[in-house]
Amino acid sequence: MDPFEKSSTVDPEVRAYVYSLVSALGGRSTLDASYAIGDDALAVLKDLTRWIRLYDEKTDRHDVKRCLAEANLVKGDLLEILAQWPERSESKYKSKLALGVLELLVPLTWPLDGLGEEREKSGEFYKHVPFLQLAQVGYKRAVLHCDATSILRTVVRIGLPAMATSRRERSKRDEGIIRLVLYLFRNLAMIVQPQHLPSQGDENDVTRSATIDAFHAQDILTLLLTIGSGAGDEFQDYGPVMLEILFHLLKGVDAKKLFMKKEQVASTDTQYLKETLSKERAMLDSYKKFAPTRHNRFGTMVWVKRDDTKYSTVTGQHSITNESQTLHQMDKTKKWNKPKYRGKLAQEFNEQSDFGLSVELTESARKHLRSFVEDFLDSSFNPLFSCLRKSIEREDVGSENVRQYFYLISWFLNAEAARRDATRRESGWHADRPTQTEENTYAYIAAVLDQETFVLMNRNMQRALDDKDWRMLQTTMLAFTQILLTVQSMTASKDEEDQEIAENIQNRIFYEEATHDRIVQILRGYTHQGIAYLDVITECTHVFVRMLERYAKTNVDMQVRSKRRTRKKQAVQAPPGENPVVDAEQAEEDTRDAQRTVSERSFDFARFSAKFTTQKSVDTFLALLHFHAELSPTQLKRCHRFLYRLAFKADLAVLLFRVDILLLFHRLIKGPDGLDPKGEGFHDWETLISQVFRKCVKWICKEGQAEDWREMCMTEMLFSKVGNTVFYLQNGFDRVTEKRAPRPPAELDFKAGVTDEQKIAVAVGVMLEHNKADLIAWVRGELTRAIEERGAWESSVPSLAAQIDFDSAAPPPTAPSLFLSLTDPERKASCFKDKHLRLLLVVIGFQRLGATDDMDAGWLLPSELTSATLQDRLEQIQKAEFDPPTFEDGKAAGEMIKAKGSYTSRSTAANTFDSDSAASDAEPILDEDGNALFPPNEREKRTRPDDQTAPKKRRRLRRAADDAEGSEDVDPEVEATKAAARLKAQRERDTKIKSRLRVTASDDESDEERDAVFFAKEEERREKTRGVIASVIGKESAPTLTTGKKGRGKSNGKRKRKSSATGAEDSDDEVGSDSASAGTTIPRQRPAEVMEISSAESSDSDSDESTPLSSPPAASGRKRRKSNDKLVPVAEISESSAPDDDVGMADDSSLANGAAVVEGMEEDASPVKQPVPARRTRAGFVVDDSSDED
Repeated sequence: MDPFEKSSTVDPEVRAYVYSLVSALGGRSTLDASYAIGDDALAVLKDLTRWIRLYDEKTDRHDVKRCLAEANLVKGDLLEILAQWPERSESKYKSKLALGVLELLVPLTWPLDGLGEEREKSGEFYKHVPFLQLAQVGYKRAVLHCDATSILRTVVRIGLPAMATSRRERSKRDEGIIRLVLYLFRNLAMIVQPQHLPSQGDENDVTRSATIDAFHAQDILTLLLTIGSGAGDEFQDYGPVMLEILFHLLKGVDAKKLFMKKEQVASTDTQYLKETLSKERAMLDSYKKFAPTRHNRFGTMVWVKRDDTKYSTVTGQHSITNESQTLHQMDKTKKWNKPKYRGKLAQEFNEQSDFGLSVELTESARKHLRSFVEDFLDSSFNPLFSCLRKSIEREDVGSENVRQYFYLISWFLNAEAARRDATRRESGWHADRPTQTEENTYAYIAAVLDQETFVLMNRNMQRALDDKDWRMLQTTMLAFTQILLTVQSMTASKDEEDQEIAENIQNRIFYEEATHDRIVQILRGYTHQGIAYLDVITECTHVFVRMLERYAKTNVDMQVRSKRRTRKKQAVQAPPGENPVVDAEQAEEDTRDAQRTVSERSFDFARFSAKFTTQKSVDTFLALLHFHAELSPTQLKRCHRFLYRLAFKADLAVLLFRVDILLLFHRLIKGPDGLDPKGEGFHDWETLISQVFRKCVKWICKEGQAEDWREMCMTEMLFSKVGNTVFYLQNGFDRVTEKRAPRPPAELDFKAGVTDEQKIAVAVGVMLEHNKADLIAWVRGELTRAIEERGAWESSVPSLAAQIDFDSAAPPPTAPSLFLSLTDPERKASCFKDKHLRLLLVVIGFQRLGATDDMDAGWLLPSELTSATLQDRLEQIQKAEFDPPTFEDGKAAGEMIKAKGSYTSRSTAANTFDSDSAASDAEPILDEDGNALFPPNEREKRTRPDDQTAPKKRRRLRRAADDAEGSEDVDPEVEATKAAARLKAQRERDTKIKSRLRVTASDDESDEERDAVFFAKEEERREKTRGVIASVIGKESAPTLTTGKKGRGKSNGKRKRKSSATGAEDSDDEVGSDSASAGTTIPRQRPAEVMEISSAESSDSDSDESTPLSSPPAASGRKRRKSNDKLVPVAEISESSAPDDDVGMADDSSLANGAAVVEGMEEDASPVKQPVPARRTRAGFVVDDSSDED
């Protein structure tokens, strides 16, 4: 059917009615050929709009549009009506007419490819579409090049009143008018000349350059800048329309050429022409080697005799040149029925949405577009793209708009980089405009470098990969690649702030291990997506790997976050025959928790790069290399770098030892259809391929291998290499992997609050919480078997009392030990790896035999456990299984256990022997009732700094007479009595010790009765302490002190300092020397005074024996006690006494005179007299220390 003749399929009544409306709209005057508007023109415009909306759109037909196109409505009527509306006219009627024309122009120019797949399959769609496509091209030509007036400027005038109104005051009508204006600009930018249809005029009138020039001449680009800059405030609702306009104006335009000068563009085009001619010349030269002679008019037929005595026929003169050409010609004549690709085919070419084609612009259009792009980057990029990102997150736009969004991100980032390079070339980091500096240029594109954009990009990339939406994945990876390149340029910036921002962006991108795995998965998943998709994924992989390698070298302690799912592991542990009913909401929450489980680990680039050294990754780059005749030097270099890294850095050239790969390499260098020998990078390819062939020959002829090694290599060269056999093919032997010894699980123990009766219930409850009901059932079965066997043995043996012969020394019979049945490998592994099962077995009474890391160790029940005991424990298991225990505060059973050995004392941790032997050999400290005591608090060893010298050793100075007297008067009975007293005192102190390491949650529990008793004792001790201190102060006025003076004693010449700790040690070692005599040598300047304190007033109500709390001050020149010395009783002060509360600082004279409370050191029955050294005082405070003089 001729698309230019009237359609016979349109209903005649519809045609007649539409034609009548067009006639009533207006027409040319017969007098002056001017256009006259009809009286009912406004109503006619509304009727035509209703016809399109109610007939065409509802019936899925284009009959009305076809009739309007045939009637030449747009050029003959609508544009004439707009031309009659002058710029400064205040006529409301004509403004309404202009609005009616706009409402009719928008549906007439609406894109025809957005009708949906269902209508595309119907015959009504294909019936009128070719004619309407050509009609829309005519509409665009008429609008852009109208001689009467500037149509686009008039359309802008229609929307200016609505745009000038603030967003809060705009009505829905105003918003609709703005949308109509923008939709018309969008439609005009989308309309192109169909390549499969004849042209009705000059195609240059509707090209991209003509559109840009018209938009610039009629101030449409300025309007777009205004709306784009206000996208964050006044024009928030028009982001998707602006996105489509920009996409159809910029797609296919080379951003680098946009910022070149005219001479540079001409030079670039000339260089491209030279490269194309050079490729053609190289192709012809490769054919000349085997070109036919002048006798090609004579036919040639050759019979080739093969090894199996069969003949093959080859025709043509080029088959007799040499043997290789004969075989090559024979291969060309073979037919191979290649299997058809049954996957999802690539989508058909779409001129409106495809952005892979390059578009050339005229010089004027390039100049106008460059000015627009610069202004857009400076003022409108950040607000518009922030608004678009929020719209995409709200899902207010379609998938096609999302693709356009990511494409424009890539395009504008590339344009910003080109502008930066042009600025650097022209003025050396200083542009003509003050904003064009390197320091602030990255701020123009900050809206697409934030974390929200990265999250949106990763989400869409993963969704497109899962849905196999290759076009969406291609645009997303295009934007991701350009962002990486922008960050790379920021890293090389001279501004420290830009470098810091780039460092943070790289940290966010490379921190997620999911991004790494996604890049690897995309590269491996290439099948039949086309060369454009292939180019994008290889470039993204190349840039990502190089940047990641550079970043990992500069950040040695780089960490990555990897997600781990635990739901699958729990599902495996569940019993195979049971399906527990779980609440749906709880299951969903568990799934979300499992998905949120993440872990951090150190990043290893070698481990990551090994993921690319697979056969599928190699095949993807080789698929791109097959298009070597169409690739640019940059793309060829990308393939070269990957193959070089694979063959030499990773040392996996064996992956390239395949017949088709080697043939491709040979063709690249030797031809035919190879690389240009004079082209860029040919020498690098020649060197790489020669080295690969050399490695292949050495691999085949490897020495020291079996006789059939060469045959095996030849066979392997026909197939792709499998990952499990690559190591053997590369080295000639299998990889030796050392199995690591299994690690036993951590031993568990119960917390302090768990009683013995609750232990089995807690152990069973923990296993139920971890879905281990099958293991509990197995333990029940084993325990039942053990009860039967132990009961059978007990019934077969007579009563033990009747069987014992008191006269014989034979031991009584004992029950045989029962072993746990571990024939099942899974049960055996569970007994070794499952810490909860091991805890249950230990609580029941099983004992493990074997080393800690021995998986074959057995479990036995000792002979001491009777059948009744085992039956009782079995009942506890059954009760806990069917009636799980409950605990205070709603705690779970898992909260009642802990890791064994978490509270280990310092002395125990210092032991190097086995914990089992240590537990058996260590003797616990017991009190009189046989209860275990806590071990005493150990003192920390004091360490001196390295820079201090070791102090001189101190020696205890004694007189020879004292030493002789002490050696003669030693009584073993007295020493034994004193040792017993010391042990008793030590045990009394140990009963009061409760280390903070042993404090449990039960210690915080309140007990009112216990607290009342405690506070009563405390109050009683305070009262007694107050009485003691009061007696000391009262005796100060009339002291009963005895001062012993024996003239001036000779000093030893040295002053000794002894701490209280030293005095305590001396008191333990030498009991007889603890009591100082009354004749202790004291300097005159410091007379010593000893107070006499009644022991009855300071006795403790809790104990008959006095317990020492601290060591007394050490006296110099100790002497043994004599019978004529006056005795001083021991006063004991409780630990809980508070001298700061009871004694004030007002009475300083008592402290100055050396009043002290003397404590007994050895718990002797007889009171002990202690010498108290005098102390220097100043202003009522003691200023000297505990040092004594000899």
